[in-house]
Amino acid sequence: MVQSSVLGFPRIGGQRELKKITESYWSGKVTVDALLAKGKELRKHNWELQKQAGVDVIASNDFSFYDQVLDLSLLFNVIPDRYLKFDLAPIDILFAMGRGLQRKATDTTAAVDVTALEMVKWFDSNYHYVRPTLSNSTDFKLNESAGLKPVAEYLEAKELGIETRPVIVGPISYLYLGKADKDSLDLEPLSLLEKLVPVYKTLLAKLKEAGAKSVQIDEPILVLDLPESVQAKFQATYEALVDASSPEIILASYFGDVRPNLSAIKSLPVAGFHFDFARVPEQFEEVASILNDKQIFSVGVVDGRNIWKNDFAKSSEIISKAIAKVGADRVLVATSSSLLHTPVDLKSESKLNPTIKDWFSFATQKLDEVVVLTKSAKGDDVTKELEANAASIKSRKESSITTNPKVQSKLAEIDESMATRKSPFEQRLTVQQAKYNLPLFPTTTIGSFPQTKDIRVNRNKFNKGEITAEQYDEFIKKEIAEVVKFQEDIGLDVLVHGEPERNDMVQYFGEKLDGFEFTQNGWVQSYGSRYVRPPIVVGDVSRTVAMSVKESVYAQSLTSKPMKGMLTGPVTCLRWSFPRDDISQKLQALQLSLALREEVVDLEQAGITVIQVDEPALREGLPLRAGKERSDYLDWAAQSFRVSTSGVDDSTQIHSHFCYSDLDPNHIKALDADVVSIEFSKKDDPNYIQEFSNYPNHIGLGLFDIHSPRIPSKDEFVKRISEILKVYPANKFWVNPDCGLKTRGWTEVKASLTNMVDAAKHFREQY
Repeated sequence: MVQSSVLGFPRIGGQRELKKITESYWSGKVTVDALLAKGKELRKHNWELQKQAGVDVIASNDFSFYDQVLDLSLLFNVIPDRYLKFDLAPIDILFAMGRGLQRKATDTTAAVDVTALEMVKWFDSNYHYVRPTLSNSTDFKLNESAGLKPVAEYLEAKELGIETRPVIVGPISYLYLGKADKDSLDLEPLSLLEKLVPVYKTLLAKLKEAGAKSVQIDEPILVLDLPESVQAKFQATYEALVDASSPEIILASYFGDVRPNLSAIKSLPVAGFHFDFARVPEQFEEVASILNDKQIFSVGVVDGRNIWKNDFAKSSEIISKAIAKVGADRVLVATSSSLLHTPVDLKSESKLNPTIKDWFSFATQKLDEVVVLTKSAKGDDVTKELEANAASIKSRKESSITTNPKVQSKLAEIDESMATRKSPFEQRLTVQQAKYNLPLFPTTTIGSFPQTKDIRVNRNKFNKGEITAEQYDEFIKKEIAEVVKFQEDIGLDVLVHGEPERNDMVQYFGEKLDGFEFTQNGWVQSYGSRYVRPPIVVGDVSRTVAMSVKESVYAQSLTSKPMKGMLTGPVTCLRWSFPRDDISQKLQALQLSLALREEVVDLEQAGITVIQVDEPALREGLPLRAGKERSDYLDWAAQSFRVSTSGVDDSTQIHSHFCYSDLDPNHIKALDADVVSIEFSKKDDPNYIQEFSNYPNHIGLGLFDIHSPRIPSKDEFVKRISEILKVYPANKFWVNPDCGLKTRGWTEVKASLTNMVDAAKHFREQY
């Protein structure tokens, strides 16, 4: 009969237990044994939770201390030489590749100084993975010293009496998502496929020996525009992997439309396929047509990417079609993807409006959704559950909470003039140069400074009513004053107020806008130990109060140097929230742009005339396939940014920031920002600099990795800038870090920024 399946569960713990133990290990407060024990405890809890919910097919190897792709790099010995010259334990190699490592020598350990590997977005999500870095000398093999993680975790679940299906990113996706190391730039990673497949084959054999009946192999690149040369790799690869020594393979794709690549997989000798029908239900007929008379059909109908309650009526229609197509005994009712991208449990949200809470479903509740849909498909009596679900869907659809007529009226007034600056960049530049009189190689930061324990404690006290608003304001002023003084002391040119009042770059603004709802524990992993608590867009968005003017004006009063007003852009506010699914993202972004436009104008009128509107999610929101949807997105994403920023005079300098994505200069050019800053420190391909060489406005290519605790020297900064200046004009180049400094400690920040400013002074002397 029909079975239920979950492709992966959040590994972070309901109270962020993984973050706490990992950061304690990094700071030397707990041992590696304590770290590993907590991981085992979290896995046990997740497996038992799913079993108790009645899930039939439960994933294993969905846990990671950092990132599942990085785990494979460690497992397959894809470890650049620079990490192997130190005598590091496997877990420390993993962390060094993920976040870098800088450690002084002790009586028992040698000094370590190594940068992290490049980190980029996982498709169009706000999750990040560490990109495999390959070279001509990469020696693929199972890294026995690191432990065979997929096998070990399968056996761990088995000892608990829980049969699981191990999950592994497939070999073609693993290489396609990788990059060539700087000493092998002529290498095409997929050319290494024949060397990698035997290692996968050995791993699969070991899983079968351990008792695994089936394995889920993820090939998420099937939703991308794949060249025919890449599509041609699938048949031979899976023919090599599937034999008597391997478990059954379920090939999984998610996040998009597989149809353009169907010819690559239609004849694969796998036991079944998983497809994402939450994202692309219209692909059903075509993808179903490729199944033979034995293959399993896993239908992803419960959304693994958003928090809205599943519409059982719509999902049941898809499940019924699947049963009619292949028979009940070959259908799996599944989540669309891993639930990694959703918060853990709605039950802990005691402060939500009960009406709105009834519209939501977090990872734990999605287990129940999968199980109820499966029972319904089997003919079990779930009338009560179906009726309750229908009532929730109806309640949201008819609620007045979702619609604001005033916002609808303002949207109708948007035209091209609202999205166009008064003058072209060349004219604005002349005015701005006269006004600000900045030196060559102007130095700045991206916005945030360290969020210290003292800041977090005082914010919690204020939120709990333990200190007054006046006391909290005085505390924030003290923090701002210290940040401003530090920046002046080291010689930064364009300052920021440090954002001590902000809990998160999206949540902070969402809390001051109508149309958002917030959780207490709705944490989602973004990368490593960095978790975010995305706001939820529940209705039309509007601004009712100034959001950032007070802090910026106070900071400007402390200095004669330009003070940047700091805002989060409309696309990023949307993408780093859980968006509505009942209206288009375009409309939601334009609503946000109108709210931000009001804030930008208020900042200018208050004397803040350098304003940064960050859009790091611009690339993340790009549809995965080329075509009309993508071109439309680029149009409305750029329009929403320009609507936000175009209501100011020529002398007001608009900045924007982008990070941890593969960016296209043309997409950034369309925003018409005066200055942009881009994460760059881990880009080691000189061609990437070349792509931006003709960028017409001013640019800062980030010079140090803010996700790493290591401190670059002045000489390292000088070397990096020298490479950039071989391609990029000196009179257009700004000097800045990769991103905000919120997650770093003050010791690292002071040393790194001082070295960065000294490097800028070095080049001013030269030029």
